[in-house]
Amino acid sequence: MAPGGLFWWIGAGVLIMLELISGTFYLLMIALGCVAAAIAHLAGAAADVQFAVAAVVALAAVLVLRRSRFGRRTRKEASKNPDVNLDIGQTLNVPAWHERRARVNYRGAAWDVELAAGEPEDAQLYEIAEMRGSCLVVVASRQTKARATAA
Repeated sequence: MAPGGLFWWIGAGVLIMLELISGTFYLLMIALGCVAAAIAHLAGAAADVQFAVAAVVALAAVLVLRRSRFGRRTRKEASKNPDVNLDIGQTLNVPAWHERRARVNYRGAAWDVELAAGEPEDAQLYEIAEMRGSCLVVVASRQTKARATAA
């Protein structure tokens, strides 16, 4: 094997090892480009053609990865995720509203509270649906909604 072809195989091996450390698939796609260039070298292609093959194959592989389900990360928004923020779903009492905003004591501190769109102001209890900084966005509690539909 000529030294030029060895370059591509070593490059692919290094990229695969780095891939194992990083945990993404992108370095693996670039390693596929190196393997394609090594095959082009074995076929007798010139160095500029080898680099072009490596670039085209790596680019195509990255684009295919981006369009696949493995290239997409679905992240839940932390402000609405009860697995991240344990306050989501907790109930609190809001005695009075002023233009759909209030100030209440929750967990021993004063918090700004905002009523979510479409929610009634006459509920007794509210559930925290989202946290925006120090502002709690609340919705009417399920208990209150159940009483309203039963009456």
